[in-house]
Amino acid sequence: MGAVVHTGPFVLTRGEGAYVFDAEDNRYLDATAGLWFTNIGHGRTEVADAVAKQLSKLAHFSGFGDHAADVSIELAERLSAIAPVPGSKIFFTSGGSDAVETATKLARRYWHEVGQPEKTIMVGRSKAYHGMHVAGTSLAGIPANGEGYGELMPGVETINWDDAKSLLGLIERVGAERIAAFFCEPIIGAGGIYLPPEGYLDEVRGICRDHDILFVADEVVTGFGRIGGQEWFASSRFGLEPDMIVTAKGLTSGYVPMGAVFIAPRLAEPFFGGGVWWRHGYTYGSHAGAAAAAIANLDILERENLLERASALEGELAAAFSPLAELDTVSEVRTGLGAVTAVQLADAAQAPAAVAGLRRAGVVTRAAGQGALQISPSFVMTPEQVEDMARRFGGALEQL
Repeated sequence: MGAVVHTGPFVLTRGEGAYVFDAEDNRYLDATAGLWFTNIGHGRTEVADAVAKQLSKLAHFSGFGDHAADVSIELAERLSAIAPVPGSKIFFTSGGSDAVETATKLARRYWHEVGQPEKTIMVGRSKAYHGMHVAGTSLAGIPANGEGYGELMPGVETINWDDAKSLLGLIERVGAERIAAFFCEPIIGAGGIYLPPEGYLDEVRGICRDHDILFVADEVVTGFGRIGGQEWFASSRFGLEPDMIVTAKGLTSGYVPMGAVFIAPRLAEPFFGGGVWWRHGYTYGSHAGAAAAAIANLDILERENLLERASALEGELAAAFSPLAELDTVSEVRTGLGAVTAVQLADAAQAPAAVAGLRRAGVVTRAAGQGALQISPSFVMTPEQVEDMARRFGGALEQL
């Protein structure tokens, strides 16, 4: 399997299963599933056919007011059926950043409608990533992403990513009566791929429940099987019962842009029961073609038992990549939860060279956070491909 490193853009032209190919038809193992999203693998013509069929009937029509496409309703009902909180409503967006923006606005509007308009503060964590819109950039715990913009959104606080007591400290400092919502990635993704400390998720969920703070699970990365445990969502695996879940990526496996917010009945009630008009939405939020792609994607995940395969990847990745921690160039390997692993470089400044070396070795990956090489493969990656990928990682890192 040959590979080259381009001095200009790295141009990809096609994909098959766990592989992608460049303009010279060199083949690479895709370590990142595009960007956490190609759960069903590349080149699934079933999804393309479903989209083409839908576009030939009705590409899209506005979902505002009482308008709805039949395929979008079908998808909403299907998602509600697998929601960690029974009876959840589904609000469609164009992607993950839109979903985060939607959740922040809905959180503040909810408290306004139930007579507590002073609850406006949003809480994020250090290292966290919540997309690149105004709300997500403000909530993220990655200072570099917010540099040069000034204060994008007021009323945002950041706490330590791994210390539940820091949430209690914030509550004591500003008062629970002012805090609207806490945003939490079950596994921190773009901020460096950090797994939650033992008991952390359960503890912060309990704190939010005890102090009447909305708990928003950001499952843009972990949703639709990547968390393992044969669960659709981390919220199910850890029994979080979130007030909202923001999703995207694995919803369509990236074949068409789409996101969704899962809204628990508690939050939906003022808008459905009280007749409140929430003036919020996106032109392409319930896009009919995207809905068709999502349904085809869910069909493949279920028919091919890919949630089980993702659960197997959890152990396979840990077994294959943990030994790399012995390399001088590696300080840590974070693995063992879901189809996600990080190889942390001892010197973060070596990340560009490591990514380039891996590309020469026939693996496409990227660096997240401070020098963490990302491994989040498609669920169709075989055990043999996992071992092959780990060998290529080891060889490339030894040459740094």
